[in-house]
Amino acid sequence: MYDIIVIGGGPAGISAAIYAASRGKKTLVLEKDKVGGIIGKVSTVTHYTAIVEGETGATFARRMESQALAAGVEIAREEVIGAKLVGDVKEIRTAGNTYLAPRVIIAGGSSPRKLGVPGEKELSGIGMGMNAARDGETYRGKNIYVVGGADGAVKEALYRARFAKTLTIIHFEEKLGCIPEFAVKVAAADNIKLMLRSRLTAVGGSGRVEWLEITNEDNSAKQKIRDDGCGIFVYAGTVPNTDIYDELELENGFIPVDEKMRTAIDGVYAAGDIRGKQLRQVATAGADGAIAAVNAAL
Repeated sequence: MYDIIVIGGGPAGISAAIYAASRGKKTLVLEKDKVGGIIGKVSTVTHYTAIVEGETGATFARRMESQALAAGVEIAREEVIGAKLVGDVKEIRTAGNTYLAPRVIIAGGSSPRKLGVPGEKELSGIGMGMNAARDGETYRGKNIYVVGGADGAVKEALYRARFAKTLTIIHFEEKLGCIPEFAVKVAAADNIKLMLRSRLTAVGGSGRVEWLEITNEDNSAKQKIRDDGCGIFVYAGTVPNTDIYDELELENGFIPVDEKMRTAIDGVYAAGDIRGKQLRQVATAGADGAIAAVNAAL
């Protein structure tokens, strides 16, 4: 039995685990993929205190994992498929094991939201909806389309514009919703185009993207663009990974907590993107994890 089980190996989960271990608690992190969560898949990490120059999502994630292991945290690469949270001892199930602990910190984060357009599923990972850090170089010298106009989307667009032939940002609002720092850089880039008041409504191709359909928000006019071999990267927000927690009351899909990151179930805490909050950034995720662990360790 563990003292504390942390579900999720993103910034919130790793922060929680490090703080729990520092308080002498036997701590297990369950992570179905690589440590890092969404931040581990971005091209660059920005606006976080004391990051190293040229920090990528991958390097940031590796340093997080190294720090956790050095602190004595146990990390298991297993996907949580079920949880019994009510009661003095919590049961966390993976495909191969059942783990027990009196305290659980849920930090399973969120997953990228799908557009739900024709062709998206068939072309996922082979031209659409790919990992920025892993797949970006594949489209060097080719046309790239980025769907989304918030900070994350525009930051990744700026990174990819370095090696794209032309990069087009598709956004449904009248202007980009990013911070001024990014907007200024977009305006100065000679190979970035904006398609505002527009939505990506269909994609097609065999084994790669061959064409995409753009629909105008104002008049519903559709434009079919033939662009064989282009890359489409989607940033349409995220969906919290809360499906398995049927014992918890959710608010708009998120887990509500108090100022100590406590959920409505005694001994269960939630931290990071999976909880209801205003700002979803690596800085706030780390803070959430620290608060959850300090209180779980009492």
